Amino acid sequence: MNNQNYYPEGSRSGGYIYEQDVAVVQRSLIQRVFLWMTMGLSITGLTAMLTYSSSLFYELMSNSILFWGLMLAELGIVFYLSSRVMKMSFMTATILFAAYSILNGVTLSLIFAAYTMQSIATTFFVTAGTFAAMAFVGYVTKRDLSKMGSILMMALIGLIIATVVNIFLKNSMFELVISGVGVLIFTGLTAYDTQKIKLMLHQAESEEVAKKLSVIGALTLYLDFINLFLYLLRFLGSRNE
Repeated sequence: MNNQNYYPEGSRSGGYIYEQDVAVVQRSLIQRVFLWMTMGLSITGLTAMLTYSSSLFYELMSNSILFWGLMLAELGIVFYLSSRVMKMSFMTATILFAAYSILNGVTLSLIFAAYTMQSIATTFFVTAGTFAAMAFVGYVTKRDLSKMGSILMMALIGLIIATVVNIFLKNSMFELVISGVGVLIFTGLTAYDTQKIKLMLHQAESEEVAKKLSVIGALTLYLDFINLFLYLLRFLGSRNE
């Protein structure tokens, strides 16, 4: 896409539109977001499998400092990218997203030790189907999902607190309840985030801004997918003997 193919929409939205068809541009931009998200998931999956078959996996299993160090690095990238994306170049944002996908793949390799390959694959396809359905709802619905999004974000904070508490309680029934709530929250967030990203892209002031928003949008949906997958895995996953 070239900047010359856009012109200011002025007072109508403050964004830019394609000279021929607004809907075509919107679809193109949202497709870019899902393309980046898919690439991130692919990098994570490949990294997880490669890590599982390497010596690094055994180091992760035996070295909790290394594991938590990687987890903190992931959180740092997410917060930095989310807060500074508009002040960095598109290339820097892309590199950070790829780096996060790799680090997350390394830490997620541990699920191969806990669950069977077949159940992991089954859960992945269930997650993909659920995610696709809710993303479609979020994209096509005319209903404003912002109120639902606010409720879900508050519920997410409660979920995080409950998860931390259960680390000490180690209550299996409570963990099952947390997993169920987690599935509901991230199913809803998928629809909400898709709608939010669609609106942000529509209001982008330039192609460069739209490209950066595509990366941060891809990261948001990537996190929705991964969390939905992990919570579903607790229900559908078969533990290794």
